Amino acid sequence: MSHTAHIPSHRKPRRSASKLALRAGVAGGVLGTIAVAGAAGPASAEPVTETIEMPTLGSLDAGTGLASAVAASAEASQQEALDQSLATQENTALLKASQEAKKAKAEADRKAAAEKAEKARLKAEQERREAAERASRDNARTQLSTTSTGSSNDSGSSSDSGSSAGGSESTTQAPSGSAAAIVAFARAQIGDSYVMGGTGPNSWDCSGLVQAAYREAGIDLPRISGDQSSRGTSVSLSNLQPGDILYWGSRSGSYHVAIYVGGGKYVGAQNPSTGVVERSLDWDTPSGAVRIL
Repeated sequence: MSHTAHIPSHRKPRRSASKLALRAGVAGGVLGTIAVAGAAGPASAEPVTETIEMPTLGSLDAGTGLASAVAASAEASQQEALDQSLATQENTALLKASQEAKKAKAEADRKAAAEKAEKARLKAEQERREAAERASRDNARTQLSTTSTGSSNDSGSSSDSGSSAGGSESTTQAPSGSAAAIVAFARAQIGDSYVMGGTGPNSWDCSGLVQAAYREAGIDLPRISGDQSSRGTSVSLSNLQPGDILYWGSRSGSYHVAIYVGGGKYVGAQNPSTGVVERSLDWDTPSGAVRIL
């Protein structure tokens, strides 16, 4: 080495001039470098160089953006989980409602079918009863008609001289003509129920039955018992004929009426507990009687 060769000084040179260099950092957090170079001493001296490394602005922006992205991702995941939970609950509720609706419909269909079957049964029972009642009435009318025809040749068959309020007749009188129709109709209703205001065909009150029986013979009577007992001619209980109207109470203010059918008996719609029955005059002696025929 020559005596004139330049030896770099280890002293800190005086910074008379500075040179700054900013280099862009590599994406993903590579540190940038700021180089500060200064020359000191004579112009021929070699410069002393110092290097200071600092985080770049790009690195700071990248870190903030990453945190924001992570937070947004977490929030999106949480919202998605919530949406899925709500969707699951809605599907469960819809499924339960559908099952309950199907169950309710099945129960309603079952009840409707049961009601329909019950209505059909009741209708069939009603038709059977009505058919039986019609047959019974036809049979009663046939028997009465036969009895009337067979007894019309008996000279003593129309005499009521032996009758009394106590019903002591030993033979049944056979009505004829309009009286036969009235008696036949009244007896055909025996067994029907008593209903206040009833006018048939299967339920009656006392005056409703009398009015219907006389209508069968082509005779119109008032609807009320007091008016019915005011019609015709008053007759004694010892001189009754089939078809006569019996009444209880005063003639113009009677509270109950029935039809005398001969043999010391009458047919009437008595009360709700007995319905239409045939009774002896002794069972409930009437107050009087009127003859319409």
